[in-house]
Amino acid sequence: MIFKQLKNLLAEQFGVDADTISMETTFEDDLGADSLDLVDMSMALEETFGVEELTEEDIAGITTVGDLVHFLQGRLDG
Repeated sequence: MIFKQLKNLLAEQFGVDADTISMETTFEDDLGADSLDLVDMSMALEETFGVEELTEEDIAGITTVGDLVHFLQGRLDG
């Protein structure tokens, strides 16, 4: 469920087809994200999933979509 919502959010934010996003998709290499993109994404996650804005430490540990899914699951379950 989180992955499907996240795919749609990322596809819209990065202008890619949602079907091209997998758990192994990387933000920098595959989606071309820079630090500003990650801040924008953080705010979108806050709106969509109701999680607090990601800190720099959080973002530093998230390199793939799978990392972000697991991070969100931990935040939402905790």
